[in-house]
Amino acid sequence: IQVDPTSYAPFVGGITPACAPRALVVPDQIIDYTWGRPSSFWDEAGPMRHAEFGEPYSARLRNRLLDAGQRAGVALVDGGCYGATQGPRFETRAEIARMRQDGCDLVGMTGMPEAALARELELDYTCLAPVANWAAGCGDGEEISLDEVFANLAATNALLPRLLEALLA
Repeated sequence: IQVDPTSYAPFVGGITPACAPRALVVPDQIIDYTWGRPSSFWDEAGPMRHAEFGEPYSARLRNRLLDAGQRAGVALVDGGCYGATQGPRFETRAEIARMRQDGCDLVGMTGMPEAALARELELDYTCLAPVANWAAGCGDGEEISLDEVFANLAATNALLPRLLEALLA
């Protein structure tokens, strides 16, 4: 498997100490702070259907990913709450303080509505969140440079081939 470590996929900011920059996190919960995004296939497609969402990520797929991390020697953080924000701007310190009070460990812009849409379609879905930087007001208080963000992403992306090979084995 070839993964270009200089390219990057969606990434998250860390809020709590377990989710520091360069961590790879497999969250088990999500809080949706987004608005205005289409959030259901059923809104206008006919009769309304409700999807169970108490456990937003597939336990089976999460466990397979965590097991693959162990086999590949790739440290993964098991659990945590992903706070999905609207973007494209980053959050204020006050917004992150609120998210911390709400129980969020991570903040990102791409976690929703994907998780809910996958659940509606009864697809196995999980999240592997590479932490690129501390969220506003977290960490050591220093502003992080774009060079540091890319360096952190390159470090986590370099682990992906081993992880994916173990997952697909």
